[in-house]
Amino acid sequence: MPDVQAAAPRLVIEDETVEGVGRRGPFRPGRLVPARARMRVRSLSRLFRVFDGLVFAGVTAAAIAIARPTPDVFAPMVLGALSLLPALYLLEAYTFHRRETLGRQALRVSAAFGVVGVVVLLAALIFGRSQVDAPLLASWGIALAAATAALHVAWWRAVDHGRRDGRLTPNVVIVGATVNAERFIRTALATGDVNVLGVFDDRANRAPAQVLGVPVLGDTGSLLVHHIMPCVDRVIIAVNSTAQARVGQLVERLEVLPNPVSLFIDLNREAQRNASLAHFVDLSAATTDARRAFAKRAQDLVIGSLGLLAAAPVMLLVALAIKLDSPGPVFFRQRRHGFNNEAILVWKFRSMRHEAADAKASRQVSANDDRVTKVGKFIRKTSLDELPQLFNVLKGEMSMVGPRPHAIGMKSGDVESEKLVARYAHRHRMKPGVTGWAAINGSRGPVDTARLVQERVALDVEYIERQSFWLDLYIIAMTIPCLLGDRSAVR
Repeated sequence: MPDVQAAAPRLVIEDETVEGVGRRGPFRPGRLVPARARMRVRSLSRLFRVFDGLVFAGVTAAAIAIARPTPDVFAPMVLGALSLLPALYLLEAYTFHRRETLGRQALRVSAAFGVVGVVVLLAALIFGRSQVDAPLLASWGIALAAATAALHVAWWRAVDHGRRDGRLTPNVVIVGATVNAERFIRTALATGDVNVLGVFDDRANRAPAQVLGVPVLGDTGSLLVHHIMPCVDRVIIAVNSTAQARVGQLVERLEVLPNPVSLFIDLNREAQRNASLAHFVDLSAATTDARRAFAKRAQDLVIGSLGLLAAAPVMLLVALAIKLDSPGPVFFRQRRHGFNNEAILVWKFRSMRHEAADAKASRQVSANDDRVTKVGKFIRKTSLDELPQLFNVLKGEMSMVGPRPHAIGMKSGDVESEKLVARYAHRHRMKPGVTGWAAINGSRGPVDTARLVQERVALDVEYIERQSFWLDLYIIAMTIPCLLGDRSAVR
């Protein structure tokens, strides 16, 4: 694809007003964080539990190694340490309830240590120790308590900061300025479980300017292109579910979005008293598996870091060759589509003459392209120009495996590529990749016809539906043989 320098896309959405209504409404996140950079508290708490377990084991092992007590003495300590993690879990010390104070968290941790104390005393009696080794036990208990207190202060502050920063609170938009929308927004205001960024209505000419303070931002056509959508985790249809024809039309219209779409279920009067934000059903395939996403991110960090270390000498030589071959910068950055249609800056080695930039890829690369430099031909043929994208992977904007990122506004012939295939946006339901299923199945290089765009999108959607840890490893392993074995592809 063409080379171009571009300014970084702005992800911070400024607070604007229209007809006196705050554009961010009562939820007002400090800044809008892209959906791919957000985490769930549940996923974060799993990390906390793993770290806590390692620290508890380390403190106990250190105490045993220093004091060298007999087995009947250290057995109560081991059982006490083993009981601490489940006690903290059962007492909801890893739940981090919204609006709960640090003092409340401290009470939960203290109660967990009460459980540990009971376990240690019972274990001492079982092992026949009517008198425990008080100095050793006191030293171990103080060390364990200090470590646990420090960790849980850190965990509570991390969660509190993440919520205030917008990284731990999901963002949603609502379709339909209805009674159901009011009910959802009222519950969200009470619980703080989600940020409702705005309301869209397919009958915008009859919709109010706001719903309980949340601004109505336009009709469904506006929703499809609105600049907040890369920061939206879910689109919720809040029209009456008995209006089947209208719901069907909305689902069909919103199906092109990469964002998950759900239908808010009508509640009867009795259930309204205990209305919950969980009363909705998924209507699209764009759902996120938190565990799979976590595993994929861990895979990216490990393989991306190792790949960057291994590729560093080669990247240094490529950079030197580019600098000697033609004037201009070594790297170039191009704005491309990322997860949920977020605009990201993708890094590559410059392979074209600097003055031949084409920001929107209106002219895709072709055989014997006069814009490509001598060194550029080699690094394109070997795909060495893609190596800087490892920085995008480590930053979290890309993955090692996924649909290849296309330039924003890229054209196939005289038409923008995304307008040629109805399911084009489906490829943005996952982070773009350095390599991908399409790449190892022959769909590489330019997609300058409608047929090639359709083939690329079909392979990308197939990968998204099949994605797994082992499939990613297979694709990574097959990438180099496929690249070396295909010298006819235009790159």
